[in-house]
Parts: sequence; C-alpha cells; structure tokens
Amino acid sequence: MENDSLPQYMQIALSIAGRIAGGDVPEGAKISGRSKLSSEYNVSPETIRKAVRLLSDMRVVDVREKSGVYVLSADNARRYLHNAGAKIDVFAKRQQMKELLEQQERVSRQLAELCRSILDYASFPVQADDTLPNYVCRIPKNWSGIGKNLSNLHFWQATGATIVAIRRGTSRIVSPGPDAELYGGDEVIFVGTDNAREAVSRFFRSTE
Repeated sequence: MENDSLPQYMQIALSIAGRIAGGDVPEGAKISGRSKLSSEYNVSPETIRKAVRLLSDMRVVDVREKSGVYVLSADNARRYLHNAGAKIDVFAKRQQMKELLEQQERVSRQLAELCRSILDYASFPVQADDTLPNYVCRIPKNWSGIGKNLSNLHFWQATGATIVAIRRGTSRIVSPGPDAELYGGDEVIFVGTDNAREAVSRFFRSTE
C-alpha cells in the first residue's frame, strides 16, 4: 500500500478509488465481489467491508444488496483522493508525533537510569584516580610539643598539611581529631604539597 501507517481499510479504499479515478474500472461497472477483493488484497472480508463502506459514504461506489458493488462516479473518486490527501497528511503527522513521544519516553527512561547509576556511583566510595601525595614523619623523643593536642599546636595553620593517621607502636589512629595528642616516637602520616612537607619538617625541628 502507499502508506503503511494508515489503517488497512483506508489504504484499500484509496487503492480502489485510484483505480476508478484512473479509468481502470469505468462508471457503472461492477467491482469484484468482496470475497474476491479480500483475496486480492490479502485481508479479511471485514476490512474490505469497511473500505467499501467508506467509498459508499463518499458516493464513489454503490453497494447493492445481493448484487454487488458498482462504480458511481470517477469525479467523486478523484475528489475523495484529493480530500484524503490532507487527512493522510494529518494522520501521518499524528503517527509521527506518537513515535516521537514514544522515543522521548524511551530517552527519558534511559536518562533516569543513567542518573541513578551516576548517583549510585557518587554515593559509593571508590579509589580516586589521582592519589594525594602522602608523607610520614617521626616525632623526635625530645620534642617540646610532646603531650599537646593538634588544636593547641595549630598544626594545620603552621604547616598547611593535614594529618590522616598517627602510628603509635602497633596502633594506628586514623583521621585523628583536633584533640589527638602527639608523643615522641609517633609517626605522623600527612598529605600536602612539597611546601607543606618542608613546613612539617621545620615544625618539628623548631620546637626541639
């Protein structure tokens, strides 16, 4: 058929009207019976009935009981084809709109799934691509700051480094808070820039 997006009965009605308008079936002639048309178009008799009814309503054909379907007017067939053009255009646009809406729904669903996967990834800790530079420094036994906590020592303000752990013998204090105290022999693990590393070295030397 000319337009696969149209219902079958409309496609068949257009095909029959085209044959009549082109003179293949002259006015007054009997069109093949509905059973033969059903076989010719490979559709059900009900579909043929709908197509013929459509053409009958437009006075293109006349359906005579127990006699058959006869051509009434080639002019009406041409007029039907002309008017059907606008309807087909609207129908095609409606079909296109339906397909676009379905496509939009699929894209929206995929986007929602992608957003959920990104949020799941963001909420689950993973190893960073770039590892921050970390250093370890042992506190001298005779350091004058022994027993003081990080808050009183103003460690971060003085060095720009952040302590991430303190090793004390076989123990490890991870993410020590401002109340964590430092003692001689402790190993301080910290992150920071090269300047911060030098500042930490000076910090422990200057208080000896």
